[in-house]
Amino acid sequence: MKTMTKDDVFNKLKEVLVQEFELDADKITPEAQLFADLDLDSIDAVDMIVKMKPYIPGKIDPDLFKQVRTVQDVVDVIFPLVRR
Repeated sequence: MKTMTKDDVFNKLKEVLVQEFELDADKITPEAQLFADLDLDSIDAVDMIVKMKPYIPGKIDPDLFKQVRTVQDVVDVIFPLVRR
């Protein structure tokens, strides 16, 4: 499998948000706030990570996601995980 770039991670995350959470693709930008702009709650945030799990080898430490606020924050946390 080809190594994912940050753009790949963003695009996959965007795809998950559109398909699973029925969000408007135009609203999903790197700067979009998960809770304020995309109206996700903490349960949605956990679901989002679960939906990304197929692309992340190994275990995911939930503590890594405590500080995420934007879509880019999620990409920045997931990117090193997909590369291991």
